[in-house]
Amino acid sequence: MSQTFVIEAVMIAIYGQLLNPDKPVNYIVPYTTIMELYEFAESDEPLMNSPLEDREVRNRVQELIRYLEEPLNKKKIQRCLQMPWAQSSGIVFSDNVQISVVNALDNAYYGESFDPIETELILSSLKKEAPMLTDQFELIQRMIEAKVPVQVFDIEDFSYALEGTSPV
Repeated sequence: MSQTFVIEAVMIAIYGQLLNPDKPVNYIVPYTTIMELYEFAESDEPLMNSPLEDREVRNRVQELIRYLEEPLNKKKIQRCLQMPWAQSSGIVFSDNVQISVVNALDNAYYGESFDPIETELILSSLKKEAPMLTDQFELIQRMIEAKVPVQVFDIEDFSYALEGTSPV
């Protein structure tokens, strides 16, 4: 049985270790974060501090976009966009990794403390009863301060998260 985590699509492109876990993992990705991939791909602003790392991450973002645009994967994504909170069937990346896209909706419940993407990640974690992975320490701090009832892990603690969470 695989473990489930909610995550932004760009994090999957940035952190290669997420695509090579020791155990089966299902990443739940809000659709709006997939749309962000296109913004990152077209933006001139650097994604990483080093030009070499920036170029590599941009290449991975483009690869992820191309993979998600393959006909079968695109069809799975389009199907889940028909209803709020619908989730796509799994898009297989490897023997141990699949992604499910969720048509998350920002209902402004956490709107005062969090931006729309952050709110969708939080609500997805709540609805899908899955922990969240992020590299944004400030987000984790704000979630703790706001007493958001979601288990959240820093991506640097991904191995620990795999060991420390129960399969969903």
